[in-house]
Amino acid sequence: MKRSSLSYRRSGAAVLALMLAGSLAGCKHKKAAAAPMAPAIDSGVTPTATISADPVAIDQGQSVVLNWRTTNATAVSIEGIGAVNPSGTQTVTPSASTNFHLVAKGDGGTMDASVRVTVRVPVAPSGDTGASSNLNGDMGTDAAFHAAVQDVYFGYDSYDLDGKAQSASAAAASFLSAHSAVRVTIGGYCDERGSAEYNLALGENRANAVKEALVAAGVAPGRVRVVSYGKEKQFCTEATAACYAENRRAQFNLDR
Repeated sequence: MKRSSLSYRRSGAAVLALMLAGSLAGCKHKKAAAAPMAPAIDSGVTPTATISADPVAIDQGQSVVLNWRTTNATAVSIEGIGAVNPSGTQTVTPSASTNFHLVAKGDGGTMDASVRVTVRVPVAPSGDTGASSNLNGDMGTDAAFHAAVQDVYFGYDSYDLDGKAQSASAAAASFLSAHSAVRVTIGGYCDERGSAEYNLALGENRANAVKEALVAAGVAPGRVRVVSYGKEKQFCTEATAACYAENRRAQFNLDR
C-alpha cells in the first residue's frame, strides 16, 4: 500500500508538470493581434464625384478655390491641372472663363463632374466722349441702337444659333461694322429652370455664341464684352412656355 500511494503521488506530480509546461509553451507562442486594416475601396460600386469653386465669378487676376470629393475612385484628374488626390482643394487663377472638368475612374466605372468659373475681363475705354446721337463715330443713344440691333433668342437648354438667331446676329454685325466707335455688351440670360450655377454657364455660352458670330462677320473682338446673368434677371416671371422663351436670350447693350 505504501508503494502504491507513492506511485500515485509521483504520477500526479508528472501530470501537473506536463500541464504547467503546456501552459508556458502556449503563452510563449501566442501570436499578437493583427493591426486593423484600412477600409478597402468597393470595386463593385461606381465612383462618385463632385467639384465646386468659391467663388464662381471673378475679375481677371483673382483666384478661386476648387474643392472636390470622390469615392470608390482609383484615379482622379482635373482637366488643365492633371492627376489629383481623390479628395482635396486647390487654389487656381484662371486667365479666362474655364470649365474645370473632373474625371474619377475606378473598378466600378467612371464618373465626372464640372464647375464653370467665369472670369470678367476688363475692356479698355474707347476714349470717345462725343455727345452726338447719329452713331457715326460716337456711342449714340440707346434708343437708336436698340432700334437697329435686336436681341437673339435660343431654344431650351441650348446655345446654338438657329436661323432667326443667325439673322439677328448678322444684322447686329452689319450695324457695328457701319459704326466703328460702338462697343457692346452681350448679356446671356436663361429661364428659371435648372440650378443657378448651370444657368450661369449656359448664359455665358449663349452670349459667347453671339460674340463669335459677330467676330466671324468682321467685328473686332475687343469691341464686344460678354456677361452672364443666368436665371437671376427674368424678363417674364410666369411659369409658361411663352415666358420661358422670352427669358432665353442674348441681349445687346451699348458699352460706354
